[in-house]
Amino acid sequence: MEQKNLVIVESPAKAKTIKKYLGKNFEVLASYGHVRDLVPKEGAVDPKRKFAMRYQILEKNEKHVQAIAKALKKSDALYLATDPDREGEAISWHLTELLKEQGVLDGKDVHRVVFYEITKNAIKEAIGQPRDISQDLVNAQQARRALDYLVGFNISPLLWKKAGLPGASAGRVQSPALRMICEREEEILAFKPREYWTIDADAEKSKQTFPARLIEYRGEKVEQFTVTNEGQATDVRTTIENAAKGKLSVANIDKKQRRRNPAPPFTTSTLQQESARKLGFGAQRTMRLAQQLYEGVDFGEGAVGLITYMRTDSLNLANEAVAEIRQVIGNMYGAEALPESPRAYKTKSKNAQEAHEAIRPTSAAITPERLAGKIDNDQFKLYSLIWKRAVASQMEAAVYDTVAVDLVPGTSAKREGSTAVLRANGSTLVKPGYIAVYKEGQDDAVEDDNDRLLPAMEVGDEVTLLELRGEQHFTEPPPRYSEASLVKALEEHGIGRPSTYASIISTLVNKKYTALENRRFTPTDLGKIVNKFLTRNFHHYVEYGFTAKMEDDLDEIADGREAWVPVLERFWTEFKERVDVVDETVTREDVSEARELGSDPVTGKPISVRYGKYGPFVQMGTKDDEEKPKFASLKATQRMDTITLPEALELFTLPRTIGHMDDGHSIRVAIGRFGPYIQYGAKKFASIKDDDPYTIELPRALELIKAKEELDANRTILNFEEAGIQVLNGRFGPYITDKVKNAKIPKERDPKTLTLDECVELLKAAPERGKGRFGRFAKKTAAKSDAPAANAPAEKPVKAAAKSKTTPAKTAKAPTSAAPAKAASAKAKAPAKSAAKKAPAKAASKPPAKPK
Repeated sequence: MEQKNLVIVESPAKAKTIKKYLGKNFEVLASYGHVRDLVPKEGAVDPKRKFAMRYQILEKNEKHVQAIAKALKKSDALYLATDPDREGEAISWHLTELLKEQGVLDGKDVHRVVFYEITKNAIKEAIGQPRDISQDLVNAQQARRALDYLVGFNISPLLWKKAGLPGASAGRVQSPALRMICEREEEILAFKPREYWTIDADAEKSKQTFPARLIEYRGEKVEQFTVTNEGQATDVRTTIENAAKGKLSVANIDKKQRRRNPAPPFTTSTLQQESARKLGFGAQRTMRLAQQLYEGVDFGEGAVGLITYMRTDSLNLANEAVAEIRQVIGNMYGAEALPESPRAYKTKSKNAQEAHEAIRPTSAAITPERLAGKIDNDQFKLYSLIWKRAVASQMEAAVYDTVAVDLVPGTSAKREGSTAVLRANGSTLVKPGYIAVYKEGQDDAVEDDNDRLLPAMEVGDEVTLLELRGEQHFTEPPPRYSEASLVKALEEHGIGRPSTYASIISTLVNKKYTALENRRFTPTDLGKIVNKFLTRNFHHYVEYGFTAKMEDDLDEIADGREAWVPVLERFWTEFKERVDVVDETVTREDVSEARELGSDPVTGKPISVRYGKYGPFVQMGTKDDEEKPKFASLKATQRMDTITLPEALELFTLPRTIGHMDDGHSIRVAIGRFGPYIQYGAKKFASIKDDDPYTIELPRALELIKAKEELDANRTILNFEEAGIQVLNGRFGPYITDKVKNAKIPKERDPKTLTLDECVELLKAAPERGKGRFGRFAKKTAAKSDAPAANAPAEKPVKAAAKSKTTPAKTAKAPTSAAPAKAASAKAKAPAKSAAKKAPAKAASKPPAKPK
């Protein structure tokens, strides 16, 4: 009787690809990633019991575990083929633990198999060489998970309690990354530009014009700040022109041949960096596409794994892969493009991961041309990038002829004793080598910056000086991090691992700690406050060196050189002491980010900028004043550390009346919890989307009101006013509502012909808001319906933060603008998730629902 085998991989796409390689005696199922995790509450990791960890099955994957258990009952052997890294090892271990609990592993052979490419040979070779689950790798992953849990579950509550930031969190790896971004922003804000000038010339020889630049003046080398103002530049230019009299002499010619070697094949980090630079793909997008290419893509021959495993620090290539790449190079680019022997690369990373190869095509013979038009366009772009980099890494160097020509003013002049020396550089590509395939860091079609052909010249030749000019420049601040440069910095500092870079970046953005603007990271006010709290109170734990040392310790565990419990004990003893000190000694006042801006010219009251429960806001007055302070939110484009007094005073101008309707009702502009709006009539509202609420005038407001009225007219199908029931056109089609329940309309029923009795019966059968199939969405809708029936505007302040001394309490009247929420534009997102939903300012206790 033939043996039945069950193979477990992580994704269904991979399962489908592998199944066709293994035949009828193998069933292949997916675990769909992790199958269990720590219970999401305090005590999941118990330091008093040698860091015992309490796990629970992930609800979303429970059905997949049961399917695996059912299939295993019919199988003789279990092959665990999850990803070849710590995460994959841990998934295999967690799955076997769950299967043991169910008693379905009794009498079964259990094998761990790993492969780094999904090809027929690689899969069969892995199945033929099984091993046991590596407990060292599992322990390293458990230690990482425990560390992340202990940091998050101990520091995050302090952020809520001490800094007044409910929902904020601190991560062991994300916090140092946030610190990098915030420190770069501080450098930019503190930067003071310096002026400097360059002296450039246009010269001509044999009717060919070429540029040159001043490199020596009066016997001194010209540095960046040798010439620092226009007067100096004019003096230098005049001196050279007087000496030259329209002519320059060739004083020296330096000719060299320069070789440029290809870059190594991709690691996870360099793939993310180059993908960002060349393709504009973010880290998450790159990794998602790489996962698809690894698991298998159908380009007409069934699903085929196109690249090797994409989470790796290794620069090594398998001998067979190198041999195939060299064959492809010879066929496509000729023997002259091949070096005499294969190129070998060694990783500079001190913490190289487990994967044993760089990222490469599984077969170099599958050229990008073979895939053009047959796979997804983004997949094609990324595959082309990987293929070109891997192939180029085994090609000959590019060879350039370079020439540097030194020119001095005047005729028959020599360099010694000359007033000035100008240099012209030229470069010509004489042997393309790898550049025929790939050039790092720039588009393949872009020529080398130094590619410039100079006219033929000899020492003693005269050339014509066409123009000499001074060019003004200013030093620039260091650039904000892009995804590419942040990944590079994380790797250089040893923070995180290839598999974590994308999640680190997504966490910082999703938590609203940073904003990605023009593909550059800018810290939000929330991010700056979180970073300041951590660097002040937990400086040791957000140091780059400390985080890198923890990664080293995890590597030691993975390699079996260190036990995981002692590593955690060393960390926990010191860390817990620090947590207790912060909890006992730090107050909210110690971490307050309030900043005085000046005084209100009318009342004389102090104006300050602060951060509250729902975001940044400005405050007029103090909590000790007899009259309650006034509050207004910052615009989405404003920042706490740069807002000025005039800008703050403008924020208090809302709500403002800009005119009246024909019926006498005023037209007011304000900001509510869902952004800027216009109030008109008794209780009617229109959203302001593309206009500035601080400057919008009556004619434009009337246009928006007219558009809103037309929209409302088209929205209402039937209106049974006496019963308070309406039939409306909604986002997902027609529905019935009485402001308490929403009822679906049967598909076969024409909503225009519904009777009041039918509507009443359908509403009776409908679930209450917050219940039923779409409960979690309905709850949000119900919350909005708690506003006044006609969406009354904000006249009372929303309670900003319970028990907070820095945020306003509810008052009876607020003549200020609506509470901090979305400010100048409804398009702009608030810096914190909660800020888009609630308002900490004094403008509205019952803000309007977002006008339709």
